[in-house]
Amino acid sequence: MLSVRFWGVRGSIPCPGKDTVIYGGNTACLEIRADERLLIIDLGTGIRPLGDWLKDNDLKKYGKIKADIFVTHTHWDHILGFPMFTPVYIPGTELRITGPVSFENESLESIIEAQLSYRYWPVRADELASCIEYRQIKETTVDLGGGLAVTGKYVNHPVLCMGYRFDYQGKSITAVIDHEPFYNLFNLKPDDPGYDKNAVREGEIAAAEENEKIDNFIKGTDILIHDAQYTEEEYTRHIGWGHASFDHAIETKNRCSAKKLVFFHHDPIHTDSQLEQLENIYSQSGKLTDIIMAKEGLILKA
Repeated sequence: MLSVRFWGVRGSIPCPGKDTVIYGGNTACLEIRADERLLIIDLGTGIRPLGDWLKDNDLKKYGKIKADIFVTHTHWDHILGFPMFTPVYIPGTELRITGPVSFENESLESIIEAQLSYRYWPVRADELASCIEYRQIKETTVDLGGGLAVTGKYVNHPVLCMGYRFDYQGKSITAVIDHEPFYNLFNLKPDDPGYDKNAVREGEIAAAEENEKIDNFIKGTDILIHDAQYTEEEYTRHIGWGHASFDHAIETKNRCSAKKLVFFHHDPIHTDSQLEQLENIYSQSGKLTDIIMAKEGLILKA
């Protein structure tokens, strides 16, 4: 069985409070299970309650905690929960943390573990009790054994960011987080001094090709977890920020024949009442059970 549980669903910054009780205020963290195999997407603040749950359940059941963690990118809302992840302080814990290859000087390991320095945190990385292995990948499919495979695909975000698709026993879960549609960077008006007809045409072709690659990556997935930080009106003011609209997520679901769509990476300013209203609007007053809003504690089976 392939399933996903949502531990953190917000983007940009944690936002606890009376207006985020229903959907949750923790930043990105997903728990995926392929039968008893544990996989985690992102190290946002949602990983703190997940870690406590693993200590009380997996540790007692299996004698140790073992997980593959897939980091989409290293913006702070996706890694800042790492120092509060209880399993890293438990001897015997085995973690393999995978993320996209960076073209900067710092490695994935150095970026994540930089949070564990005395100026930020009282415990240093070399004092952790767990065994942690880091791996950086480009676009590829990795066989994780036992019929489980993960495919990484670069998505459109200001920093190098990767979407992940997990395939297991004929079922799939795909996470396209921190992504907006590719657009023509050279689409200037003819009266603009920088207008170049050939550049406009080439830019349109390039954007279409990249969007088609994303569609092929998603195509036919059972559960699509898609960035939907903005309404369409909000998105027009945030083009280039690396986040999509509800409308784009729905269009992608339909175009790619995804069976279920989950809106993810909620804007921190969207309250419970606003998200509930938006969920009703985009699922046609609750009639479409295949379009839902991510909520902390939600469990879905592929």
